Amino acid sequence: QLQLVESGGGLVQPGGSLRLSCAAAGFDLGYYAVGWFRQAPGKEREGISSISSSGGRVNYADSVKGRFTVSRDNAKNTVYLQMNSLKPEDTAVYYCAADWSPAGSWSSEAEYDYWGQGTQVTVSS
Repeated sequence: QLQLVESGGGLVQPGGSLRLSCAAAGFDLGYYAVGWFRQAPGKEREGISSISSSGGRVNYADSVKGRFTVSRDNAKNTVYLQMNSLKPEDTAVYYCAADWSPAGSWSSEAEYDYWGQGTQVTVSS
């Protein structure tokens, strides 16, 4: 069964940090580009970051640039999203997604073949 599983979400105070993990089961994530998306209550899901299969190319939305860092460890079949200087507006459900053949926009949901179930991140004092 092909599966992506996110973990690492939780409640954190403004200014704090979290590291999300996206682990693949049933397939080699090393062949896939991976995107991170988030969906806040009442808002559409938005792409916030992506990383190429080799890790050599990364992308960030302006809203997270300079605060979030995406990385991957293909030996562990896992992609990470390090989130620093968190703000209340970062509160959302965070999803990872895998793209076998990147061709279009990294932030387009239609690009991705497999999705995780999401992990909640809440930034609040």
